Amino acid sequence: MTNLTSLLVANRGEIAVRIFRTARALGLTTVAVHSDPDADALHVRDADAAVRLPGAAPADTYLRGDLIIKAALAAGADAVHPGYGFLSENAGFAREVQAAGLTWIGPPPAAIEAMASKTRAKELMRAAGVPLLDPVDPATATHADLPLLLKAAAGGGGRGMRVVRDLDQLKEALDAASAEARSAFGDGEVFAEPYVERGRHVEVQILADAHGTVWALGTRDCSLQRRHQKVIEEAPAPGLPETLRTTLHEAAVAAARAVSYEGAGTVEFLVTADGRPYFLEMNTRLQVEHPVTEAVFDLDLVALQLRVTEGTALPPTPPRPTGHAVEARLYAEDPAQDWRPQTGTLHTLAIPGGVRVDTGFTDGDTVGIHYDPMLAKVVTHAPTRAEAVRALAAALAGARLHGLTTNRELLVRSLRHPEFAAAQLDTGFYDRHLDTLTGGAPDPTPAALAAALAEAAPAPDAPLAARLGGWRNLRSHPHTRRYRTAGTEYEVQYHPVNHPGIRVLAATPDLVTLEVEGIRRAFHVKQNSNEIYVDSALGAHTFTRVPRFPDPQDRTEPGSLLAPMPGTVVRIAEGLVPGSPVTTGQPLLWLEAMKMEHRILAPASGTLTALHVATGQQVEYGALLAVVQEETQA
Repeated sequence: MTNLTSLLVANRGEIAVRIFRTARALGLTTVAVHSDPDADALHVRDADAAVRLPGAAPADTYLRGDLIIKAALAAGADAVHPGYGFLSENAGFAREVQAAGLTWIGPPPAAIEAMASKTRAKELMRAAGVPLLDPVDPATATHADLPLLLKAAAGGGGRGMRVVRDLDQLKEALDAASAEARSAFGDGEVFAEPYVERGRHVEVQILADAHGTVWALGTRDCSLQRRHQKVIEEAPAPGLPETLRTTLHEAAVAAARAVSYEGAGTVEFLVTADGRPYFLEMNTRLQVEHPVTEAVFDLDLVALQLRVTEGTALPPTPPRPTGHAVEARLYAEDPAQDWRPQTGTLHTLAIPGGVRVDTGFTDGDTVGIHYDPMLAKVVTHAPTRAEAVRALAAALAGARLHGLTTNRELLVRSLRHPEFAAAQLDTGFYDRHLDTLTGGAPDPTPAALAAALAEAAPAPDAPLAARLGGWRNLRSHPHTRRYRTAGTEYEVQYHPVNHPGIRVLAATPDLVTLEVEGIRRAFHVKQNSNEIYVDSALGAHTFTRVPRFPDPQDRTEPGSLLAPMPGTVVRIAEGLVPGSPVTTGQPLLWLEAMKMEHRILAPASGTLTALHVATGQQVEYGALLAVVQEETQA
């Protein structure tokens, strides 16, 4: 038996905060590590002690196992929990932790090593009788093998994954996937397998002790994905025949026993439309979506990880599951703009009570360019799937999220979509429905009026003359304000007493009550610098005050390509120099931000007249990258 006293979490953000929560409940002291951008992050503020990892990029900080071990020893920690991502599935790091006399909270290094390479893991699973998709050698792939899925051999989270539907694009996709995998995991190995259209991503949570007991803790469905990264997860996976559930449980246990597994892990499967399961990979760590399993089984998986590490034996069988749980990942990103990640200050993150919220942010925190843009995981649990889904949609719809564009509206619409409600789930959901889910924004007019009234309203504690001065019963000239939202300018004209089709009932700087089409509506308003945020049952809107006189410097040369986010230029198209001819949609350069690569495409056919960046250069949002002069038409 091992008796732990102090725990260092070799990670950041919400998973570090979540592990600290359990560690404190078990009486352990907590130690955080942080990069320079994370010096004031929530996980640092939440820990009993914190150690700086000098630098900003993951390769210099959270991927430096030697620095993390030094930090643990210096802070007096006796155990290291890796969380997920970064070094969580690095067998070498696990061995170094143990060699330093520290306790590793995770499976044995040999088990990590056996499953670390997806290619080697598949060979092991084939020997154990677990069903597999046959690999495809990219060097000999033919049209008959299409479509192909390229995957990073080390790590997950959608990094290093590409779908290839055209052999002419295979080499470029291999290069891009390998570069992204090397950046994320330090290993550029990539393999190919058949891409199954409209398949389901179903996984089994397992937990094993050192005494031979292996639990299969039900199934999870994680089919709703963007860029091969999960967005909505639920447990149990709905609509599976009982025989298939049994098959998946038995295969997951066989996988764990094949590598003498200990601790928490997940075995992932692809289930075809006709119900055939195939092994994808085994994640030898805690999963992002573990809260839905915790809710259904009423367990704390982090506590069980710690207890199993200390030598505690699990009961022969796990507890019985009850109800249904659903989790949504709230990201700072714009789904309508190719899932473009957002950076900046998160002014408000407020989600109604009654749901579980795991987050690494609080009001006023900064979302930077170096890490994943996930803001929070929101989880509901209810007796039935329909109730859990409805509660999650309501909680997200009622959240107040100010400062950054998020995927909140997409999540709400996804949860309320007829296919999702009917549990018709597959990984092509967003390929089919993204345009519908991101289009048709609600009419901003009532919210814009509320913003204008809130701006004009004096504070409640202002002198009586000030509070009455702007309001009169006599008709007067209308007041006018101009705002910009979602790229469109709106001009609001209103009289102090009324507005066409809308009656003003009350107005303060933070709450405006209107009667819209005969229905009383409350609009919550938050004013921050040049932005005004308005939340109501009609939707959420962000308005930017439009200055009376535009700044001439806002104009840019026609054909200018501006950086859509801060990031690093990781690649420039081969042979691209000023004077090069380009065609519409041609990738010109690749920008890496938040661990994902983003292509900068030629806006039109013509000539590249300027190239202002080089490989390895860091750029700010809005920086001029290049200029394309459109060819003249005869």
